[in-house]
Order: sequence, then structure tokens, then C-alpha cells
Amino acid sequence: MTIPHYLQFKDFDAATYAYLFERAAFIKRKFKAVEKYQPFADPDRTLAMIFEKASTRTRVSFEAGMYQMGGSVVHLTTGDSQLGRAEPIEDSARVISRMVDIVMIRTFEQSKIEAFAAHSRVPVINGLTNEFHPCQILADIFTFIEQRGSIQGKVVAWVGDGNNMANTWLQAAELLGFTVHVSTPGGYEVDPVLAGIGHRDCYKVFKDPREACKGAHLVTTDVWTSMGFEAENEVRREAFKRWCVDEDMMRAAQPDALFMHCLPAHRGEEVSAEVIDGPQSVVWDEAENRMHVQKALMEYLLLGRLA
Repeated sequence: MTIPHYLQFKDFDAATYAYLFERAAFIKRKFKAVEKYQPFADPDRTLAMIFEKASTRTRVSFEAGMYQMGGSVVHLTTGDSQLGRAEPIEDSARVISRMVDIVMIRTFEQSKIEAFAAHSRVPVINGLTNEFHPCQILADIFTFIEQRGSIQGKVVAWVGDGNNMANTWLQAAELLGFTVHVSTPGGYEVDPVLAGIGHRDCYKVFKDPREACKGAHLVTTDVWTSMGFEAENEVRREAFKRWCVDEDMMRAAQPDALFMHCLPAHRGEEVSAEVIDGPQSVVWDEAENRMHVQKALMEYLLLGRLA
């Protein structure tokens, strides 16, 4: 039997995403109405969360979501489980996957999570790697659909680092039929080979970040220095100073354009306070929606299609 995993956005097809967005909306309605929905209660399902990179939102969203669905959680940090250090990753996967029903890993190299999944008896979810962040883009697109309807045919402006978020946006654009306008400083461009996309029709590159925002339906960014690259912080601050999403960039976008940020945010660096705290920002809905889409994702990986 083939074990389903979620390691990159392109692991699922468009029809599966349509299903997941419907389930996330259903599960969110239950949550807002304070109606119990616990498909993991009987039999009890257990999620193992392995963190080599710390996170507030990833831990809270997965842990709260699993408990709300009636399941249990085992939380492992680098002190408890160092993938590939204390023992081979393959051995950790063989052991842990015999004791739980599903695993979420937040780590550094994508190769680590790929190796774990290859030897796991249960589904594995990518909670973030250096290369990809599929759960975040799942939440971002669900948030856009909630606010503006279908994302197909729309334009998303990515302003900032060509990082794991940018890579995942490109995969989503290729799969779901929208376009990403990418603007990064020189030396921080997106690599389409690393991003794993089949063609370049899904994105356009702009040297000027304001030009990238022209006509966009969504403007989004991330911190200038991702976790693991702290030694480059001062160099990056200088390189990225023109890539702060401000009110001028938002004025270049569609009048009803949304602003998103995966958080944590640094006001005055990658985004101005006026934008992130302004009327076009949906960052708090976006953050909450991590939990709802991940609940739908875990339901799908454990129980398959229910509707």
C-alpha cells in the first residue's frame, strides 16, 4: 500500500486541493460554531511533531488542531530527537512510525524529510524545510478564496527573498492556474529548478518591486533573513532595503488587493506598519487558517475523502 505524504505543494493535484479547501471551510464552520467534530477520537489517532526548527504558529496550529479533532500529540524537539545525528533518519522513521498515526516534521534540508517519509509506515507532513513550506501556502490560498473567491487567473506579487515560501508559491501557481510576479534583490532570485516547476509560464520576474505589485490581487512577503541564515542578517538588510512592502506598493496593486505575511513580521523591514496593520492586511485570518487547513490535511491523509 502506498502511504500518502505531504512534502511539497505539488504532491497533490488541483482536484485534491479543491476538496481540501471545501473540508477546511467545513471544519472552520464547526470550530466557529463551537460544535464538536472529532473524527480522530475513536480510534484515537496520535500525531508526532518533530521540531528541528522552532515555531510558535506551527506548533500551536498542529497541536490545537489535533486535540480539537479528538486525537493526541507527541511533541519532540532537537533535544529529544536529532534527525540523522543520534541515529540514522531511516531508523528514526521506522521506530516513530510504528508508534503514531501521522508525523509532522519542521527541519532544515528537504532531503531529511524525504528520507524520513521513504521509511515511514504513516503519512508525513512538511511543517517547513529550507526549500518548501506547503502548509503555509495551503493556508494562504484558502484565505484568499475566503476573501476573494477563486485564485485561478489571479496575480500574486512576491516581494523579497527567493526562499521556501517563494518556491512553494511557484508550485501552487503552476498547479492551480495563477501567476506570480517575483521581485527579489540580485543574488536572492528564485531558482526554478530548485522550486521544482515544469515551466516558467506561471511566474514573471521584476527588478523593481513596485512594478511586480502592479495589478496584483495579492501582495505577500516574508522576513529578509530566514531561520538558519542569521549570520547573513546585516548583509541582507542592506541588500533588501528597497524590498519593504509599503503603501506605495499596495497602491500599485488592485484596489481591493490583499496583503499577506506568514509571520513573524518585522515592521519597518520587509513590510511597513501601515500595510501590515492596515485595512488590506489579512495576516491574522491567514495565521488562524493554518490550523483549519492542517486539520483538513490530516483528516485527508488519515481518513481519505469523506465527501
